[in-house]
Amino acid sequence: MPDTPMPDKIVEFLRQANPAVMATVAADGRPVSVATWYLLEDDGKVLLGLDAKRARLKHLEADPRVALTVLAPNWYTHVSLQGRVVSITDDDGLRDIDRLSIHYGGQPYANRERPRVSVQVEIDHWHAWGELREE
Repeated sequence: MPDTPMPDKIVEFLRQANPAVMATVAADGRPVSVATWYLLEDDGKVLLGLDAKRARLKHLEADPRVALTVLAPNWYTHVSLQGRVVSITDDDGLRDIDRLSIHYGGQPYANRERPRVSVQVEIDHWHAWGELREE
């Protein structure tokens, strides 16, 4: 659970199809960031859908810490989340990547050949900037 509850306006913002950047820690300790799709689930966890052959999956398996920055169209307004991976499972039938793809683009995920995994992230900390910042 986050260190403080997220206000409704933050939850509402996170439920939108906003662009996001996730950061992981590589085996040699360097930070690595990449654009990604995400979904805020009803239980408060964040769903990430990853290609099973990408380096960022190895990063998360070795070090479960992850950061996600979600950007509004006015990029100064954003919410940053820090948390840890609590589960990594095969995305059988590509159900989760389809959910993400439909959320962001309105269509099921096009690449049906490559294996995918579903990553659940539990949020430990969050902060908001710009129009979402709490005074």
